[in-house]
Amino acid sequence: MGKKVVVLGTGGTIAGRAERGSDNVGYKAGQVGVQSLLQDIAPLQDALCGRALVAEQVAQVDSKDMGFSVWAALAQRCAQHLQDAEVDAVLITHGTDTLEETAYFLEQVLPATLLQSKPLVLTCAMRPASALTPDGPQNVLDAVAVALDDMARGVLVVCAGAVHSARLVQKCYTYRVDAFDSGDAGPLALVEEARVRWLGNPDLAPSPRMVDLPALANAPWPRVEIVMSYAGASGAMVRSLVAPDVTVPPLRGLVVAGTGNGTLHVDLETALLEAQAHGVQVVRASRCARGQVVAGDAPAALPHSQGLSPVKARIALMLELMA
Repeated sequence: MGKKVVVLGTGGTIAGRAERGSDNVGYKAGQVGVQSLLQDIAPLQDALCGRALVAEQVAQVDSKDMGFSVWAALAQRCAQHLQDAEVDAVLITHGTDTLEETAYFLEQVLPATLLQSKPLVLTCAMRPASALTPDGPQNVLDAVAVALDDMARGVLVVCAGAVHSARLVQKCYTYRVDAFDSGDAGPLALVEEARVRWLGNPDLAPSPRMVDLPALANAPWPRVEIVMSYAGASGAMVRSLVAPDVTVPPLRGLVVAGTGNGTLHVDLETALLEAQAHGVQVVRASRCARGQVVAGDAPAALPHSQGLSPVKARIALMLELMA
């Protein structure tokens, strides 16, 4: 057993404050430092079972504004702490809006060898710290219970008593405290009175790519955009994105959130094929909340996302282009 549990703070609603305790919408995210946030959770010391708590502020942002520089810094700090023999687990407090993207990004860039025995657990809140009944403290306690469980491994997300995998988790509610879902697979586990009841095994598939984490902070991130198919969709958006513009980096990739089984409006599909012919990599996902694109026997003109949601397919494509 190690001696420490590390919590990395990035801001978000869990660290937010509003003028009134009854206001769960008009708050400002990322106002409370992670050290103060943890100090206010009275049962936390007992939950740590004698381990020291190390808190570190990596960023203090509203997660809707999450960016590549924070991701790069966060990945490096996670790797550094996971390599420490005295650290049993690493937790991250994060805003809900882009939590699923950060979790998937970290799963993809951190070496699987670091995650085989030590979990990386992200948690969050839907109500600010100033709320009459904030959900953040219980989520943190649940995240600690998961992080210290013998079965925990890989990158996990804990919210409202449910444990999700980084690959499948999606924010599916705008307001409810149980905001996250794992689609057809369902949660990996449930946290009940500080006990973790596993419903499945955490998947530890090795990362398909080797990423130089120190170089990530200074590497040029390829420009990859997301477009959507819908009734009456045209190819105008795609053509405007592909058109040269000296004010922005050239477009390297496009993810399209198609209707149903990744189907596309005929005009949009034509524009995407044109973009692909001009060297822009195109990946086809679905805008549906559940299920994934099911490929037929015939080779597809536009490759599908291998079950990833559009936002995660974008991350995968960016990393592929960087490699």
